[in-house]
Amino acid sequence: MATTSPTPRKDIESSPLYNHDLAPVSRERRTWTTYNYAALWVSMSVNILTYMLAASLIQGGMDWKQAVLTVFLGNTIVLAPMLLNSLPGARYGVPFPVLARASFGVLGANVAAVLRALVACGWFGIQSWIGGEAINTLLGTVWPAWRNNPNGTAICFMIFWAINLAVILKGIEYIRFLQGISAPILLGVGLLLLGWAWKSAGGFGPMLSTPSQFRSTSDFLKFLIPALNGAVGFWSTVSLNIPDFTRFAKDEKGQAMGQAIALPLTMTFYSFIGVAVTSATVVIYGTAIWDPVQLLSRFHSPVAVVISLLAILLATLNVNIGANVVSPANDFSNLWPRKISFKLGGVITCFLGVAMMPWKLLANHKTFIFGWLGGYAAVLGPVAGIMICDYFVIRRKQLVTDDLYLRGGQYEYSRGFNWRAIAALAIGSTVALIGLVVPPVRFLYDYSWFVGFVVAFGTYYVVMRRVTSTVN
Repeated sequence: MATTSPTPRKDIESSPLYNHDLAPVSRERRTWTTYNYAALWVSMSVNILTYMLAASLIQGGMDWKQAVLTVFLGNTIVLAPMLLNSLPGARYGVPFPVLARASFGVLGANVAAVLRALVACGWFGIQSWIGGEAINTLLGTVWPAWRNNPNGTAICFMIFWAINLAVILKGIEYIRFLQGISAPILLGVGLLLLGWAWKSAGGFGPMLSTPSQFRSTSDFLKFLIPALNGAVGFWSTVSLNIPDFTRFAKDEKGQAMGQAIALPLTMTFYSFIGVAVTSATVVIYGTAIWDPVQLLSRFHSPVAVVISLLAILLATLNVNIGANVVSPANDFSNLWPRKISFKLGGVITCFLGVAMMPWKLLANHKTFIFGWLGGYAAVLGPVAGIMICDYFVIRRKQLVTDDLYLRGGQYEYSRGFNWRAIAALAIGSTVALIGLVVPPVRFLYDYSWFVGFVVAFGTYYVVMRRVTSTVN
């Protein structure tokens, strides 16, 4: 049961830390069941970037078995912090930035929230770029003269960006509608590509016959370690802000079961499609094509290209809004609850997504896996370690809900900041990132999420155990 303080409700609602979007979800509004959480992960997992993650492993030199197993293992690992962070959201009905106030302080939580939000902005830009590529290819198919436009991709990127902005301004109801229809559509596109690959390559035998490009076990491990870290980092974002969704859970066990069933299985299945189709492109074209939009542009049937690209656009729009707007919109709202609403937070996300230059993040599989996924994992891993240690070890699953919204309460620490948490975050991130500049300890960066998580968890426990009696 949620623990509350004797503070009158009207005082909480007048607090500068409170607004309607960040408020605890009332019991009558907690209606999401096991099915809803399974459907949520199916809709978010069946997306172009899942396909591209698996396909990039083939481009990097893995065979199909190695690539699929890497994705499955990575998602099974990240499921653990996902479920742990989901529990306080389901129990207390609070979103991620509010939950972070318990460990980082009522103001210090903005540090964790903004870090998470900036990563989401990067993903928003990446998904928008993919959508823009789809529009560009679509226009080139129905209007061949468009292919001669040197700025076509950039123009289409801004068009798709504007569509995202319009949906955000319409509100959360449109987001739920899109989530309900996008997953089966994109799954159909994946199966279409799989059928084409099967026919063009001469069956699954030739499709999956491309051998591993690694000549030795040591060469394989040099790629596997950062690839596995990238697979974990792929959903390490949502493993932090999963309370944004589980706050609507009807019961704690139901949401956990839905996630445990849907996340690893759906990711693995759709990854197999990406792996199989990309392996087939090696047989058909002599090179691994990891971008499905670029692959579709080689099709000879305009009708198939148009239908597939329209489906990709719809599904990409859904995933972009659901996975990359909900969290940063809440996170930016947490910066200034009285002035920044969910919608305004979403608008801020849109503009920062452009500023992060997604076209560079998607330049090739190395910048995507080793640079982008590995880089932000070094920061988000420590945040997860601190929050999990705080809730399960330091506080033993007990929170004073009202104090999360008040100045001067239990989570005030030092003028709103828990400098112990911020120090643990800095230490965990530094240790994980040091491998980038010190070659002999490169493994620290290759395992950035794991290293950051463990170091921050341990550091936070050591510095907080002395004050445990004051926070329980």
